[in-house]
Amino acid sequence: MKRLLVASAAAALMASAAHADMKVGVLMGFTGPIESLTPNIAAAAELAMKEASDSGLFLGGKKVVPVRGDSTCVDAAAAQAAAERLITSDGVAAIMGADCSGVSIAVANNVAVPNGVVMVSPTATSPAITTLKDKGYFFRTAPSDARQGEVLAQVAKARGIKEIAVTYTNNDYGKGLSNSFSNAFKAAGGKVALSAAHEDGKADYAAEVGALAASGAEHLAVFGYVDKGGKGIIQASLDAGAFDRFILADGMVGDSLIEAIGKALNGSVATAPGSDSPNAKKFQDAAMKAGVKGESPFAAEGYDAAALIVLAAQAAGSTDRAAIRSKVLEVANAPGEKIGPGELAKGLKLLADGKAVDYQGATDVALDDAGDASGSYKEYEVKDGKFATVKIH
Repeated sequence: MKRLLVASAAAALMASAAHADMKVGVLMGFTGPIESLTPNIAAAAELAMKEASDSGLFLGGKKVVPVRGDSTCVDAAAAQAAAERLITSDGVAAIMGADCSGVSIAVANNVAVPNGVVMVSPTATSPAITTLKDKGYFFRTAPSDARQGEVLAQVAKARGIKEIAVTYTNNDYGKGLSNSFSNAFKAAGGKVALSAAHEDGKADYAAEVGALAASGAEHLAVFGYVDKGGKGIIQASLDAGAFDRFILADGMVGDSLIEAIGKALNGSVATAPGSDSPNAKKFQDAAMKAGVKGESPFAAEGYDAAALIVLAAQAAGSTDRAAIRSKVLEVANAPGEKIGPGELAKGLKLLADGKAVDYQGATDVALDDAGDASGSYKEYEVKDGKFATVKIH
């Protein structure tokens, strides 16, 4: 009798596991230098998870349950601790994130890859990630800064800028983007008068701005974070009258910057991943109806990162971590029926029927063998206190 009860209990546990919902980590910097951007990126990712759950088609009716963790964006130890909790205590099948490049690399190397857990980042853009020894467990829906640096150089040259000073946040993101931009700008005939790192979290950036101004350049490229050092550099530049027009990258694109600086930012230009494709517009409409700001930086990439995890699990017929890894590139690329934003139910049904899908999503997703997205960029100009799109690259 006792043996029968033990066997019955084991069978019940196996049945429960078989019908368990899939937990997905949402590892983003809810505190830190991009904390004003993070809530909307996370909400967009969770919108995709809700869409899959509400369809009733995910793995025979399972739900996709988001579990949040704070990467802080800049504290590698804290990000790793959050990832360890997601993987061991919460038992997530995959992670949507992390966000900033440095913590993404640290989590991948020290936590996710050793535990065989897929990461799909919507925002990690450092060129160093392309050659990460990730055993095929790391993917990203935002394009590499190897491309953004080239686009920014084109933008600067097109606006007649021949000489420029560069300041960058002192981490993997800042260094990679600074190198990419500087090399491309010089190759196009421009001159980088000075390239210098800055640290986040300082109260005063007068010394950094003084050195940049002493270079003789009239324009300043700021590759930092919207809520920390990058903002501080711009404010100090304006206070000192050192610079009044800025070239900005994706980490600086956010409403909080304009709210902090005001009209003095008018005339500055920036780039961030984005497009005006039919899929992008369709996502923005759907996001708006759900109360998510679809045009916010990296929101579309967040939605797509989560959608890829969901579709990969469906293609694998399992929430097994290794099985999910094996299907990400398959669902992200041709051949297969194209799946746009808001069409996850269609994709889930096709996969359940044994058919192939080519997930296009909100950003016209296509991933190479390294797990990198190609992507396009929006060129913005600050006009009347708003980031206005002027061109797609």
